[in-house]
Amino acid sequence: MPNPRNLNYVLGSIGQTLVALSEKWGEEIPAIQCLVLSKRKRLPGAGIGWLIGEQDGHVKLLPGVQQELVVAGRNRVYEYRKWPVVLETLGLSKDYSGLIGGAITFRGGGESERHKKLKEYVSEHPAILHLPPKTEKGTTEFGLPSGDRLDVLFKNGDGWHAAEVKSAISNEADITRGMFQCVKYRAVMEGYQALEKRPRSARVVLVLEGSLPPGLENMKQLLNVEVIDGVRPR
Repeated sequence: MPNPRNLNYVLGSIGQTLVALSEKWGEEIPAIQCLVLSKRKRLPGAGIGWLIGEQDGHVKLLPGVQQELVVAGRNRVYEYRKWPVVLETLGLSKDYSGLIGGAITFRGGGESERHKKLKEYVSEHPAILHLPPKTEKGTTEFGLPSGDRLDVLFKNGDGWHAAEVKSAISNEADITRGMFQCVKYRAVMEGYQALEKRPRSARVVLVLEGSLPPGLENMKQLLNVEVIDGVRPR
C-alpha cells in the first residue's frame, strides 16, 4: 500500500475487538492483525506489542527477538481452530453453499438479445475496462484451448483483457457462475500465453449491466475477481 498508515485504524479496530471477545470468552484469541507486516522490515511495526501482551505504544526489542515473536505469534494464529466461531460471533461469516449450488445447477436458455447487445457494446468501448482509447475493438466469442469462449477479448500490447458479460436479467446464481468463470478463464489464458511464449499477462473482468448483489461483494474479494457493474448500452 502506498500509505500503510491507512491501515492503522483498521488493524487497531481488529485488535480491540479480539481483546474484548477474549475477555468475554475468558480465553486468548491470537492477534491475527499481526500477520500484516511492514514491507521494509517484515515486522508488524507497533503491533509487535500485541504479541507479548503490550497493547499500547511501541515496544523496543532487538530485531532478532522481534522476529522470534513474529514467528511464534504467526504460528498461534495458524494453529487456532476457532476462527469460524469468531467470524460467526462477530456476524462476519457467510454460507455460500446455496449460491454455489445454484451456480452448479444453473442452466441458461441460450444467448439472449440483451446479452448479445451488451457484449457488442463492451467490445466497442475498451474504456469500460479502463483501457486506452486507441485500443482496438475487442474480439467477441474468442476461443480458448479449453473449449471455452470469451465474451470479449481485448489485446493491448502483451496484455490480454477479457470481459465475461452478464446482462441485467442474470440472477445471483448466474453472476456467481460468472465469477468462477473469470477465475477459470484467467488461468487458461495464462497457460495459453505461456505456450505461445508470451508474457503471462491475463486479466478477466466480470462486466454487469445491473449492480453487483450486496451478498456477492465478499465472494468477489475472496475469489479476487474484478467486477465492473452498471454498464448500460447506449
